[in-house]
Amino acid sequence: MKPFLANIIIRTTLKFRDKKKYPKGNPSEYKLAKEYRQSIISLKRNFKNLILIVIGIFSASFGFKGFLLTNDFIDGGATGISLLLAAITEIPLYLLIIGVNIPFIFLGYKIMGKRFAIKTALAIIGLALCVAIVPFPNVTDDDLLVAIFGGFFLGAGIGLSIRGGAVIDGTEILAIFLSRKFSTTIGDIIILINIVIFSFAAYLLSIEIALYSMITYIAASKTLDFIIEGIEEYIGVTIISTQSTRIREMITDKLGRGVTIYKGQGGYAKNGVSKEMNIIYTVITRLELNKLNTEIEKIEPNAFIVMNSIKDIKGGIIKKRPLQ
Repeated sequence: MKPFLANIIIRTTLKFRDKKKYPKGNPSEYKLAKEYRQSIISLKRNFKNLILIVIGIFSASFGFKGFLLTNDFIDGGATGISLLLAAITEIPLYLLIIGVNIPFIFLGYKIMGKRFAIKTALAIIGLALCVAIVPFPNVTDDDLLVAIFGGFFLGAGIGLSIRGGAVIDGTEILAIFLSRKFSTTIGDIIILINIVIFSFAAYLLSIEIALYSMITYIAASKTLDFIIEGIEEYIGVTIISTQSTRIREMITDKLGRGVTIYKGQGGYAKNGVSKEMNIIYTVITRLELNKLNTEIEKIEPNAFIVMNSIKDIKGGIIKKRPLQ
């Protein structure tokens, strides 16, 4: 009974959501069923993303309060800056997390768009609230264990948030922006940023704490890479689908990315006659992968998709801001 009622509610909402969309009358049953299916896909995907981000927030908070804070250890990136300022000032960490990441949120709006910026802002606010409100026990005072496991839980939190389509550490956004300005790789920018952060830690805290913090950073970065399954900054995506025209239009219109079309031919046919088709190839950032998969699923759930990691790219329109 409940699925039936939910079906009626969603269909009624779709039917009267925007009267301007159907100026000649009510939508057809086909259009209604199509929008209903797309809404269900979006709801499932958004719920999954929400769960990933919430788990990521609690994991990062546990890394902060259960390990790093009590020992004045820091990490790289925006979280490292927040921890460093918390160690040398009396400002609470939860306020520093928001304050340090505000510029990165605005930068994310410029680079990735409004939806990504809002999602990231909510994730960062959620992290700050979790750090401020939720009590976590101090697990251990052993410096090596603190460095390793503090980095592990922090990296897991950042990685899960990325899998959910948001970030709780704005350094990656800054690295993308600077790499476009200075024509260098994102990895090189991140390394330079962290060298500056750990140099300040050695000067303001101690060399020993800075060295242990480097272990924290290594543990966090390796865990993050594991959580996002080794995905690099850019992802090359090959899509084989009978709806190649609609998928191509979606990539160019909704993601603002360029595509390359290959003329292909199916290699498997029961009657011996293989079908010709267009094969789409595009390159996106890993932060856009979640959105691409969702939009493709709305168009063709059975589309064959091949993804491979790309170290860096040059040229094309990948550097442009995605369209909304």
